[in-house]
Amino acid sequence: MLASMLNLPATAAECTAASGSQRVAVLELYTSEGCDSCPSADKWVGELPAKKLTTERVIPLAFHVDYWNHLGWNDPFAQARFSERQRQHSKRRGASFVFTPQLLLNGQDYRRAMLFDDIDGKVQAINQSPPQADIRLKLSHNGALLESRVEVRVSDGPEQRRAQVYLALYENNLATAVKAGENKGRTLRHDFVVRELAGPLALDEQGRLSHVQSFPLDARWKPLDTHLAVFVQHPQSGEVLQALGVSCH
Repeated sequence: MLASMLNLPATAAECTAASGSQRVAVLELYTSEGCDSCPSADKWVGELPAKKLTTERVIPLAFHVDYWNHLGWNDPFAQARFSERQRQHSKRRGASFVFTPQLLLNGQDYRRAMLFDDIDGKVQAINQSPPQADIRLKLSHNGALLESRVEVRVSDGPEQRRAQVYLALYENNLATAVKAGENKGRTLRHDFVVRELAGPLALDEQGRLSHVQSFPLDARWKPLDTHLAVFVQHPQSGEVLQALGVSCH
């Protein structure tokens, strides 16, 4: 990945980034603060960078679902569209139900082994496979607005041109004191929490996309912990053709 910061006034930041020859994986976590088996998965995902699984290799994205909310605790990060996204993933695989915590590595179920954590090897295999898309991103961060321009080009082939593009704005270093539900009395900590998701965005007949997306930044979000990820994903197989993560502060 190539990224550069430009010399701009303190009130604004602008940066550019481009994907490289290494394919970057995407690890989707479907989770909820209302689920007592989810905190361990959240913790495991948050520890991945310390295991040298940085966003140059794999981008974790924690999607908080809302179908646990009726059991006594409203997850402040939950969104109905994330629950629907998980249902669509399950439907694609022929499953009639959803559950938390669930991990999907490049669209495929990933289950942590009981005695041996094989995530590094799984990610390495993806990193060593040739990327099937090229992503270029320009970000401008000015006050309460993050503006992005993304350019995507996929490899030749009808299947690749069916891929869709997503932009995920996520935040790290979050904590909640849970006062009800299955995790009552616990303080839960989260990283890679998806705040906003733009997409799916379709490619044109040439397998290209040029798109401008603006993200209003909530005053409660911490600017230094807010990051953007772009990924290109096939809607049927779930395969991630390429991904790119970038920060602009």
